[in-house]
Amino acid sequence: MSSAEEKRELQKRLDFIGLDQEARATLRRLAPIINAGLSAALGRFYKKIQSTPDTAKLYSSQAHMDGAQKRQMSHWSVVGEARYDERYVEGVQAVGAAHAHSGLDPRWYIGGQALVMESLIHKVMAENWPSRFGRGKSEELAKQVSTLVKAAMLDMDYSISVYLDIQAEERRRAEEAKLVAEEEQEVALQALDDVLKGLSAGDLESRLSTALPANFVRMAEDYNGSAEKLRGTLATVRHAGEEILTSTNGISQASQDLARRTEEQAQGLEESSATLHQLTHSVSGTAEGASKAAGAVDVALSEARASGPVVKQAVAAMGEIERSSDEISKIIGVIDEIAFQTNLLALNAGVEAARAGEAGRGFAVVAQEVRALAQRCADAAKEIKDLISDSSRQVQAGVDLVNNAGAALSQITARIDDINTIVKTIATEAAHQSTGLHEVNGALSRMDSLTQENSAMVLETSKQTSDLRDAVERLVTALRGFKTRSAERLARDRQKRDEIPGHRLVA
Repeated sequence: MSSAEEKRELQKRLDFIGLDQEARATLRRLAPIINAGLSAALGRFYKKIQSTPDTAKLYSSQAHMDGAQKRQMSHWSVVGEARYDERYVEGVQAVGAAHAHSGLDPRWYIGGQALVMESLIHKVMAENWPSRFGRGKSEELAKQVSTLVKAAMLDMDYSISVYLDIQAEERRRAEEAKLVAEEEQEVALQALDDVLKGLSAGDLESRLSTALPANFVRMAEDYNGSAEKLRGTLATVRHAGEEILTSTNGISQASQDLARRTEEQAQGLEESSATLHQLTHSVSGTAEGASKAAGAVDVALSEARASGPVVKQAVAAMGEIERSSDEISKIIGVIDEIAFQTNLLALNAGVEAARAGEAGRGFAVVAQEVRALAQRCADAAKEIKDLISDSSRQVQAGVDLVNNAGAALSQITARIDDINTIVKTIATEAAHQSTGLHEVNGALSRMDSLTQENSAMVLETSKQTSDLRDAVERLVTALRGFKTRSAERLARDRQKRDEIPGHRLVA
């Protein structure tokens, strides 16, 4: 609004409210009273503001409030002078604008003006009342009060107008800002919608253009930085997932091989356990048999040792038989000699009987019989001698055999003694082996149980590894749905960005 227009507008208000020259003169006469009571009135007003939470928060400090009070004092000095010109308009608008910008609601401003007017009216009344001048003085007092009220109402008129103008301007600016913000937001949302569509389709390479309204440039940088990190992370995860998939394939195959080998090992241990159990049983039987054999060998050794004296007695008896045979041979020799002599005598007797003739015939017969007997006796002696000779040879052979048997029996006894020692050693070792095999069998049984448990655990591990491989394969398949650069290209791009001076990736 131009200066001339402001003057015309001010005059309209002055005319309408009735602040003519006479009223202004009255207002100037009130200036000393106004100035005298203004400090207390404004002090009461700002004290009220300070004690009211809704208004106290509008002032940051006491200095802030003192400055506002000082401006009010300056403005009321202009009002007291009744100088309704451009300076007045500027002053009252400045006060109104200050209140509006500080956030003071019109209701608090109007209430504050009422408190100020209350104090000023009391001051005017105190200066003019009671009076001895009667009716004329009361009319003057009424004129003063009404003029003061009109001046205050004109102030409120301008201040409220400023409030309304500022509010209208703020609304206009807010509407314009809202429209601009909506347009900028629409542009930004459209750009964001485009990249989000690409993102939902798995395209992690799409980026927001930084050629957006200023309010959304940081958003674009933040989104691009986040998308870059997400793309890099997913690319790394995808690469790691593929490596994990490769590793899990190897682990799965190794687990299956391990499960198969563990199962084979378990079967082998089970078979070994059964074989060892049989071997333990056999060794136990062998130990028992060796123990029995040792007992039998002890008995045989005792019997062999007992047979030694018997053989010696047999050898002695055979010697006695041999000596008896020799004696009998000697006796037979004597008998044979007697038979020979008898035969000679009988022969001589026969010769003599033949010489005797008939008288000696009987004697010749006897001699013949004696000779025959002697011959038979010689023959018998010869046969006996031959038999005794044969018997002597046989007895000698028997003696030799018995001697040999005695020597052989001594050797047998020595061998049986050696065998007894060996068999006892075998029995002892077999017992130790049986005990050791029992312990080994127990350990092998425990090992078999552990191997069975390991086999079950390996099978479970193989299953879990297979499940892990399937999960990783699904993850890699899902990650392959995203469009990203390769790890090599990512490394090259990072290197290029690092080489750009002042480059910074917005987080």
